[in-house]
Amino acid sequence: VTENGGCGGSCREYRSPLVSRYASKEMAYNFSDKKKFTTWRKLWIYLAKAEKALGLPVTEAQVAEMESHAEDIDFAMAAEEESKLRHDVMAHVHTFAHCCPTAAPIIHLGATSCYVGDNTDLIMLRDGFDILLPKLARVIDRLSNFAEKYAGLPTLGFTHYQPAQLTTVGKRACLWLQDLAMDMRNLQRAREDLRFRGVKGTTGTQASFLQLFQGDHDKVEDLDRMVTEMAGFKKAYMVTGQTYSRKVDIDSLSPLASMGATIHKICTDIRLLANLKEIEEPFEKEQIGSSAMPYKRNPMRCERCCSLARHLIALLADPLQTASVQWLERTLDDSANRRISLPESFLTADIILSTLQNITEGLVVYPKVIERHIHHELPFMATENIIMAMVKAGGNRQDCHEKIRVLSQQAATVVKQEGGDNDLLARVQADPYFAPILGHLDNILDPKTFIGRAPQQVARFLSEEVRPLLEPYKAEIHVKIELEL
Repeated sequence: VTENGGCGGSCREYRSPLVSRYASKEMAYNFSDKKKFTTWRKLWIYLAKAEKALGLPVTEAQVAEMESHAEDIDFAMAAEEESKLRHDVMAHVHTFAHCCPTAAPIIHLGATSCYVGDNTDLIMLRDGFDILLPKLARVIDRLSNFAEKYAGLPTLGFTHYQPAQLTTVGKRACLWLQDLAMDMRNLQRAREDLRFRGVKGTTGTQASFLQLFQGDHDKVEDLDRMVTEMAGFKKAYMVTGQTYSRKVDIDSLSPLASMGATIHKICTDIRLLANLKEIEEPFEKEQIGSSAMPYKRNPMRCERCCSLARHLIALLADPLQTASVQWLERTLDDSANRRISLPESFLTADIILSTLQNITEGLVVYPKVIERHIHHELPFMATENIIMAMVKAGGNRQDCHEKIRVLSQQAATVVKQEGGDNDLLARVQADPYFAPILGHLDNILDPKTFIGRAPQQVARFLSEEVRPLLEPYKAEIHVKIELEL
């Protein structure tokens, strides 16, 4: 912004709101040019070190020179070189060589563009998962605390979005938690399954390196292993074309899209419950819900999550189609698509996890509203219990069923056609037929007798499945999110 309030150049060109408006600094940096191109230089250093160790004519001075310039990238020079060469990797080779004249002859020795391009993408995917997993753990932790706190609070269940048998607020949260726990395992598996492309040459045969090492296959394999280990990977893909298989991108983005579906469902549920005024997301003291209706408390955080989750789900189509159209050893029609789909998937996942953490840290429950809704529906739900109590008191099941049927329809007419309250209970109390059980009606209608084993299910689920899942992230679990609205 300029001194007179202008925007400078920033408002005259499109900027992705994923970065400018939403994403965390660590995830934005993970897919930044700075991270990308410094990683390229580190990969060239790893390659030179390994080649030197295995006997190629690379000197300590050359390696030291490269290491001393790993971070100071002249982006203007790189852009100028790329405009001339029309090749981003060679542009950065020339830029690196300019500040490393001694090392210039051995930079990128034996490698192909995908040595830096694909291996950097795999590093970014790995590091992206390492950013997301603790954030997902924090969401699960906050929601677990919520489920534990409300494990025994009865609430109306809904099937087809119609009132159904009672559950508890905590048990419903465990439905959300179960999906998030599946997402956690899926993300962990995708992260652990990632391998390094390694040192494979132009079509994956390692022919250039076999020539450099004069036919010594063992040294070529040692080179691949050494560079893989320097990059922090346990394994490299044993076979590749020019690129690593683009199915790896599917396997990486698929659990993110699946998590997007989970979060969309959770936030949709919260939005529905907010409409009933049973549960609300946090609402800031000076937050405005509507420019026209000052009383409104719109669930904007949940709406943001749903909006971005749809984008995250849709992005999965990109790697599916890209993998399907890669010809033979490789075609370049993957490149432009992957520049968008890979970063955007991780950036979007990062945003919705941060937002959901903020939501789950401040969920507000209104027990009195929940109680009122239960009392409105419970007389209908209690009819079977009333019948059973009458039978135990010596009544005839069929006679009692008919009595309840008639009274229920009368009460339903009052509710639906007259807009009145459910007066079924009053009708039962007024009917002499039910005199044998009138003293037990309070017990029969206690909401806690309708929730089954929900509290016990919550306790066991949290203890056996959820808490152990969080153990690897204990050191990072208490970090709070300062969400910028």
